[in-house]
Amino acid sequence: MIEVRCPICAAQSPSHFATAYDIEYFTTPEPFSFYRCGDCDILFIHPMLSDQLRSIYPSNYYSFKPSEKDSLALKVKRFLDGRTFRSLTKQIKGDAIAALDVGGGSGWLLDGLKAADPRVEYTAVVDIDPGAQAPARASGHEYHLTTIEELKTDRQFDLILMLNLIEHVPDPTAILEKAKALLRPGGLIWIKTPNFDALDARIFKNRSWGGFHTPRHFVLFTRQSLIRRCEAAGFKVQDFRYTQGAPFWTVSAINELRRLGLTDVSSQKPSLANRLTPFFHLAFAAFDFLRMPFSKTSQMSIYLTLLDT
Repeated sequence: MIEVRCPICAAQSPSHFATAYDIEYFTTPEPFSFYRCGDCDILFIHPMLSDQLRSIYPSNYYSFKPSEKDSLALKVKRFLDGRTFRSLTKQIKGDAIAALDVGGGSGWLLDGLKAADPRVEYTAVVDIDPGAQAPARASGHEYHLTTIEELKTDRQFDLILMLNLIEHVPDPTAILEKAKALLRPGGLIWIKTPNFDALDARIFKNRSWGGFHTPRHFVLFTRQSLIRRCEAAGFKVQDFRYTQGAPFWTVSAINELRRLGLTDVSSQKPSLANRLTPFFHLAFAAFDFLRMPFSKTSQMSIYLTLLDT
């Protein structure tokens, strides 16, 4: 019998939380179990396919190549990203800013960061997608074709983006330690990650909730467990906020339509390719923004500085 241990505290008594399938990219028909560690208050997937990244991240994975369609949803996202970037860089002193995007694909977020603040002079991407290397370098970004765990560099950075990243790694503590070593004093880390203590997570818990992103999300947090993990790694939490989780709502809703036979069940196209996705994104984003002041949404952002700065 295979032993199931918490990837953070190694506890051997996690409770089964849910069974889920890959309902977005259909990379495997196999079921996966999510377990909850009561001590750490995290969810983690089993089995954890950390040795099969090339197969579970297909060539059409969303972060490898952003949408080429200049949709209203994409325009809204760019506007919100730009506003956040300006808020972040305003807090960084100096005439030049070096930025690292972990899991940044072709560097399209770094393009937005450069547009938001002309002081951003050096930018780098760490990613496992060989197809993103050429477009990233063509846009002026250094590209490291590796995982963050294996990254070797003498550089330190003023801003590190880890957006929808920490949930994709088997050892979040190791990633935080690595990020701490890469961050300059006075620098900032922006982490965005799912929150499984949310309305849509409860509704779709037993129907392959989009936030499971099976089998690519390895470890999921709540607000409390994420803050504890960051503080234990030696960071000071500068700010925390919930943000809209429209992608998780959308994936879940399209899967429900697929189950009911109301959308194409034979093509197994990624959820992002469904013609309803842009409308769902806008509708669910609006829904989450309206309830954000008084409820927990399924995406959360945390902003970190070094403990001694």
